[in-house]
Amino acid sequence: MDVIGIIPARYSSTRFEGKVLADILGKPMLQHVWERAKQARLLEDLIIACDDERVAKAAKEFGAKVVFTAKDHASGTDRICEVINPIDVKVVINIQGDEPLIHPTMIDAVASALLDDSSISMATVMKAIEDLEAINDPNVVKVVIDKNNFAVYFSRAPVPFHAKNSPIKLPIYFKHIGLYGYTKDFLFTYKNLPVSYLERIECLEQLRVLEEGFRIKVIETKYDTIGVDTPQDLAKVTEYFKKESHNAANQG
Repeated sequence: MDVIGIIPARYSSTRFEGKVLADILGKPMLQHVWERAKQARLLEDLIIACDDERVAKAAKEFGAKVVFTAKDHASGTDRICEVINPIDVKVVINIQGDEPLIHPTMIDAVASALLDDSSISMATVMKAIEDLEAINDPNVVKVVIDKNNFAVYFSRAPVPFHAKNSPIKLPIYFKHIGLYGYTKDFLFTYKNLPVSYLERIECLEQLRVLEEGFRIKVIETKYDTIGVDTPQDLAKVTEYFKKESHNAANQG
């Protein structure tokens, strides 16, 4: 198998318990994620990895393939590793269960990058920031890339810093979208990397990859997402789906 998608779906959440099952226009959020991921052309299989019967029951009801994992995993990465360990696959896509606006082209772009270039072991996605308020929002993670589109740094701060005497009127800031792809081999390397200094400062797990000297390919997308961390985020996503449904009805 070339590409498999895994959606780690934990019921417990410090800020918003049970958010993967939160209702969005009559469907649990997890179903919206799954339905969008199913549209990706390159995924040969898609599995929801969960540790709670409520999540498993809901996922099976909307037709998803479910694998039950241990409850004591420290991260979604650990949960994914348990699922794919016995599977013969080249590329693994980590699809967040709290990203109901994920676009299938993002999944295909990440998968293609890893399949087409054997020197790439990890890839992710970015979107040019259009809302200037997001630049200073610590909940919006920014990414800086080099000329070959490999990550230089991820930060909650507005990077790059815009100096007053800079000849550039307004830098382009990129939002990092938390969709990850890895080769299977590198995923297990990543799982065993120690928590790093910068990771502890920024609370961004992907920084351990850069600190250990590995590279992350970053692919630009024209589509934006809204990650759901709070009930307020859920309200924003619900409004988005209402507008999308209204526009579709008008076009029909």
